This record gives sequence, C-alpha cells and structure tokens, in this order.
Amino acid sequence: MAIMQSFQRIYAILLKEFLQLSRDRITFGMVVMIPLIQLLLFGYAINTDVRHLPVALVDYSNSSISRNMVAVIEASQIAKITRRETTIQQAEAALNNGLVKAIVVIPKDVEKRLQDGMVASQVIIDGSDTMTSSLIARIGSIPRQIIQGYSNVAGNKLFEVSFFYNPEKRTAVNIIPALAGIILTMTLIMFTAIALVREREHGNMELLITTPVLSIEIMIGKIIPYIIAGLVQVTIILTLGYFIFDVPINGSVVQIFFATLLFIAASLTLGLIISTAAVTQMQAMQMTVFVLLPSILLSGFMFPFEGMPKPFQWLAEVLPATHYMRLMRGIVLRGSEVAYMLKDAISLLLFSILGMLLAAYRFKKTLD
Repeated sequence: MAIMQSFQRIYAILLKEFLQLSRDRITFGMVVMIPLIQLLLFGYAINTDVRHLPVALVDYSNSSISRNMVAVIEASQIAKITRRETTIQQAEAALNNGLVKAIVVIPKDVEKRLQDGMVASQVIIDGSDTMTSSLIARIGSIPRQIIQGYSNVAGNKLFEVSFFYNPEKRTAVNIIPALAGIILTMTLIMFTAIALVREREHGNMELLITTPVLSIEIMIGKIIPYIIAGLVQVTIILTLGYFIFDVPINGSVVQIFFATLLFIAASLTLGLIISTAAVTQMQAMQMTVFVLLPSILLSGFMFPFEGMPKPFQWLAEVLPATHYMRLMRGIVLRGSEVAYMLKDAISLLLFSILGMLLAAYRFKKTLD
C-alpha cells in the first residue's frame, strides 16, 4: 500500500514537470532545437575537406607554361585564382588583409628552371589558419611530371611552399587570438542576459520604470561595466598567450582594442536581446548556449569557413564572432589594420546599432 502511494506521488510530480515543461516554450524549444541544430551543423555544415580556396597569382612569365601551371593548380580543386596581381607587394597586401589564403609566384625564367630541374614556382601561404594552410600546402606535392614536356627532367618539385605569419604551423598561434571571441561570446552574452532577467525577477526593474530614465539609457548604462570586463578578458588572453604560448602580437594594441570594442558592443547587444525574450535566468542561459554553439562551429574557430555550404556561410556572416575572429587573426598574427578589413568592422557596428534599437523596443514592450 505504501509503495503504491509512493508511485502515485512520483507520478503526480512527473505529470506536473511535463506540464510545466510544455508551458515553458523556450525550454521546450531548446530540448528540440539544440540536438537538431547540432545534427545539421556536424552532418552538413562542417567540412574539413575544403576546395577552391582563394589564391592570388603573380605571373612574371605570362607564358604558355605559366598558364599550364595555373591550370594544373585549379584542376587540383585545392585552390582557385581569385586575384591576379602585377607585383608581389600587391599580392602580399591581399594576403595580409585576408583577401586570399595564398600567393602563387611564377618567375620570368620559369621555362629555364624547369629545364634545369630547379623549383619552378613559389607558393606563399597564410599560416595563421593552420587547417586551410595545410590544405593549400598540398599544391607542393604536385609533381613536375604533370607539366607536359618535362616528365624526364631531373628533380620532382614543381612548387616550393613557404608559410607566412606562422612558419612553424603551431596550433596555438591560430587558436588563441580566436579564443578571445569564444570567451567573450560566452561570458558577455550570458552576463548581460542574466543580469537584466535577474533584476526583472527581483522586481528591481519596476523601480527603474518609475524614474525618467529612457529604455535606451537603461540599456547603455547596463552594458558599460561589461565593456570594461571584456577588455580585461582580452588583455588576459593575449598576455598569457604571448608569455606562455609564444603567440606573436604583430599588430597594434590600439587596433586590437578597437576591434574588441566593436565585438563587445555586438555581444552585449545580443545579450540584451536575449534578456527581452527570456523570462527566467535558466532560459537566458539556455538561449546563450543556443547562440554559442553556431558561434563556435560556424565562425571559423575550429573548422574552415570556406568549407561550409553557402546557406551556412550566410548564417555565419550574421554572427558577430565570425567577424571578430577575422579581425583578431588579421591584426594579431598578420599585423593588419581594421581599416583594411572594413567589411568585418562595419558588420559588427551595424549589428550593434540594429540590435540596440531592437532590444530597446522589445524592452519597452516587455515592461508594458
């Protein structure tokens, strides 16, 4: 009898939990959407076998042999010539600004080099992205015998491969600058979302309503402390990365902090939007995880951006983390500047402006 009563009580609690879960639309949605999103991302979007990586060509020879060599490269499907520069300096500028992943330099005396059994051409690779650089380095394994008329010449290297920015191909050099974006995404979005939801739960927000403070002013006042916290986090990451993992900081510190401010503003804005949708702190944490997963998988932090299908690339372009990782790797590793990566900087700025307006609008409606 006592056992039956115990089962009845357990059943009542179980039924109550299921009913409560069904009424909590955000939590119920996360139960369904998180495994669905992960399945789609890992099964469809993540592709480590990247093809047609953008490459700049500097062809000093401009001969039938050089054109044959370019055709061989593109036939391998490893790389695609997207820029043709007249000087190596122009090509290096494109590499420095992240417009291409490598440079193919064909010298004027390429025919003589082939006849003498020398290395015919040079491939300069952006080593700041270890995965894509390893893929492009496969060009160096293309045998010279593939060039018609030189199958019997001594020597078997057609391309000499060299790496810029990370010649040792160390993973830490690639990971640590981008890690700042993941840490900021995780902490700032969650902190901001939970802070506002907590004040709403405790009734503090109603006190602010009685004051003449505008919604947008509340938003701005809430995010300023977290801006400082974000700058401190980036300082810690880069400092420890420099002294412990020997990660070079080739760019200006001012440029790094300027890019970080743009990203912090975007992340905090996203946290504010979440806070207007979440009712409880648990919901705010769940929605943060929902944003964090695609930020890790689609931003280029772990997997090559170029290997994703176009729809997922479009989704990745919406995420602030994607643009921040490009900026950080460009500034820290390649010594580039924000002015040369305006597309990413403007994307972060627009996200912050539009997101702040949406958060202020939703905040006002939520309070009403």
